[in-house]
Amino acid sequence: MAPFLSQYVWTWLAYTIAGLVHIALIINLVAVGALIFIWLERKISGRIQDRLGPTRVGGKFGWLQTLADGIKLLTKEDLMPAGADGFLFKIAPYVSFCAAIAAYIAIPFAGGDLPWIAQRLNTGVFFVLAVLGLEVFGVILAGYSSASKWSLFGAMREAAQVVSYEVPLGMCVVVPVLIAGSLDMVVIGDRQAGWFTNWLIFHDPFTFITFWVYFTCATASVNRAPFDLAEAESELVAGFHTEYSGLRWSFFFMAEYGSMFSVSLLAAILFLGGWHGPIPITDFLGLSSENGMVAGYVGQLIGATNVILKGTIGVCVMMWVRWTLPRLRIDQVMTTCLKYCTPIAAVMFLGATLWQLKMPDRNFFGVLPVNLSVYEISEGQPPIQFPEIPQDKPTTDQVAKTSDNDIPRKAL
Repeated sequence: MAPFLSQYVWTWLAYTIAGLVHIALIINLVAVGALIFIWLERKISGRIQDRLGPTRVGGKFGWLQTLADGIKLLTKEDLMPAGADGFLFKIAPYVSFCAAIAAYIAIPFAGGDLPWIAQRLNTGVFFVLAVLGLEVFGVILAGYSSASKWSLFGAMREAAQVVSYEVPLGMCVVVPVLIAGSLDMVVIGDRQAGWFTNWLIFHDPFTFITFWVYFTCATASVNRAPFDLAEAESELVAGFHTEYSGLRWSFFFMAEYGSMFSVSLLAAILFLGGWHGPIPITDFLGLSSENGMVAGYVGQLIGATNVILKGTIGVCVMMWVRWTLPRLRIDQVMTTCLKYCTPIAAVMFLGATLWQLKMPDRNFFGVLPVNLSVYEISEGQPPIQFPEIPQDKPTTDQVAKTSDNDIPRKAL
């Protein structure tokens, strides 16, 4: 977008406009996504518990129930405990929310020659994991500044849980990076073009198991049940956000649902084919930029729909797990990480490495060959080509005029 606008306005203005547009799209994606996911969780939990869920506001399906709750939160009084640290208490929700939305900067929604991404990075996978890990700082600040022992206990639980689960989570992410040979998420997604047999979850048995370990660790890292010990209402009233109300309370939940969607999108891109469907319909219909701008746009739109649908399914599975399994104790949560997820992730990483070493050109559990013609690795932005400066060769007279002092000599 910025290169196109720079043809008509100043370069700095073009990049400023492009940045504002990207920020607006990302914030609306997280906010509207949270609006939909809250309604969806109420309906899913109602069905699991043999209820109907919202049925009154906005029709018989309760479409506007979340919007009505948002309006209610805007009108509620914003309270703060007398002994709280005012500055830290006020900025904590925004720290969590900013960390949740910043991860979307490097998440692509379509690949190809012109990927749909706010900022393409050579180290996109590392950036997303690093930024998502910053959300815990908002939780710690909220618990520390609330002047409440329940909030402090919840914050310390969250800190221990997130830091611990980042270790197996990172090991799981390294496996598709190893297979694709790049940290660029656009390259990893395009690596899985074609039929569903090219998806990395079906690459080998070790990667298949790695996906489920990743999903378990991702669920714990975003503080979802059965790992939601930071806000266990049966023990800590409401955990780290006990003292919050109104709009600031809603920011914590927007950050939570935004993180759920981001880790689900990351799983879709790393393991589940990204923007490629199980059947390469866009290839059959010729919907690529090679056949015109309109065809390329339609193909990218279908790809973005694919990856958003996969991310939504991942969020629904997290909700399904929450309303099915009982909450674990804090010692069971740490045991699951240190005694099970971390060793399994390490063994799967080693197994995927040996598999890639022995069968680098095989796919779909070693049954099919890798079709290298279906994708092209072009990591990061294309390099800038500088014109070569022609150099005139010295004439015979110039060589003859060269003095002896200009000729380097070896030291004696």
